[in-house]
Amino acid sequence: MTGRNIIALCVAASATAVLTGCGTNMEQRAATGAATGLIIAGPVGAAVGAVAGAVINEAEEDN
Repeated sequence: MTGRNIIALCVAASATAVLTGCGTNMEQRAATGAATGLIIAGPVGAAVGAVAGAVINEAEEDN
């Protein structure tokens, strides 16, 4: 049972990381991150996903 939980957590984290980077501008990245976070972890996940999308956007603008 614990093995399944670890695998599910890894899959969820990977999906969040991949989908948060989708989009061409900050609003799209924040929205995809929020949607992914909402599906995976509920309202708290949506907030975290939106912040992650914004952070990825700022990191890409610096490069």
